[in-house]
Amino acid sequence: MKSAQTESIKNSHTAKSTSTAMDKKTNAKPEMHHRNPHNIGYDFVKLAELHPPIKDCLAPNPMGKLTIDFSQPSAVKALNAGLLKQFYQVEHWDIPDGFLCPAVPGRADYIHYLADLLGQDNGGNIPQGKQVRGLDIGTGANLIYPIVASQSYGWNMIGSDINEASYASASLIVESNSNLRKLVKVRLQKQQNAIFSGIVKENESFDFSLCNPPFHISADAALAGSRKKNKNLARHSHKRRGKDSTAKNQSSLNFGGQHNELWCEGGEFEFVKNMINESVEFKNQVTWFTSLLSKKENVVPLLKLAEKHGATECKHISMAQGAKATRFIAWRF
Repeated sequence: MKSAQTESIKNSHTAKSTSTAMDKKTNAKPEMHHRNPHNIGYDFVKLAELHPPIKDCLAPNPMGKLTIDFSQPSAVKALNAGLLKQFYQVEHWDIPDGFLCPAVPGRADYIHYLADLLGQDNGGNIPQGKQVRGLDIGTGANLIYPIVASQSYGWNMIGSDINEASYASASLIVESNSNLRKLVKVRLQKQQNAIFSGIVKENESFDFSLCNPPFHISADAALAGSRKKNKNLARHSHKRRGKDSTAKNQSSLNFGGQHNELWCEGGEFEFVKNMINESVEFKNQVTWFTSLLSKKENVVPLLKLAEKHGATECKHISMAQGAKATRFIAWRF
């Protein structure tokens, strides 16, 4: 077997790749992928028309422009529901209290860079349609990745989760939207220590798998991280609305998250390490294995592990959402 080819693809989608109209918007985020529809910022007026609950969350910022209080869980969830209606034709979306409510724009970036990865094997053309099959490991109660992938490219998506409440929530989202029922299925992972086993069926194949692994190494670390994030958001809210809002927001965690969504023993490194180990068994059924990594220092050792297991091609794809740098790794056999 030939040695692995390791590549690092840097984000080349700058302001030059966005339209003039996008550049004129003060809330534009040209660092996002050029196909990401969220790189022009939020049109809160239109979002409030599409999803009325957003109206109660709106307030002017110091520049007089409408925004929401991102430290409020209800505001973040309302924004997500509005975005999913506006860009992905999902009319019915909700998650139980206390479950992870991710930012849709960043999740969409992962999907669009994955599309580029698949396009490299298709003469540079992005493959579209239900013949393209993807697997989302740990889809969560929110089902964001399968929604974005199916509605952006027509891909056939499977979302898996080990949490029964997440499985039930994701399944309800699918059943409540006719456009999702055609392309998205949800499976419950019943094997506590498995990732692909029990989900990938015999003689079943996927073009790719994706994953946003649990980041933290313990519940205490997850809580500390959430408190820090919420404190920063509350501080910004304080500047906009006054001291009462700040005191109130410090007691709430805006994005939520369950144990399996936020932490596992060994954190993301151990989780993705186990994923790489298990991927060997499914190398003939999944073309590209991929996973987000929050820590840059985990990239090299994990790709070296994939190469050690016989991966013939490894990639490190860099992304950015505003000032936040993100990345995912990909490997295949």
